[in-house]
Amino acid sequence: MRQKLRGQLAVFLRKARGELTFVQFEQRTGISASTLHRIEIGDQNVTLDMLETITKRMKVSMSDIFEPQKK
Repeated sequence: MRQKLRGQLAVFLRKARGELTFVQFEQRTGISASTLHRIEIGDQNVTLDMLETITKRMKVSMSDIFEPQKK
């Protein structure tokens, strides 16, 4: 489960970053460029505080980032 969520966040951030550099994206998200890179490659655990920062700064909801669980 954890890997799946980490992967969904990585895909979301890669798509959202698009052609922006990590430094440019850092300014938009409020998360350091090195941390963003580690999140995108799945090497960084993300806290709830960090998720809250990302959602507020990017004006998205958690459901925009994570797919709902299918039963």
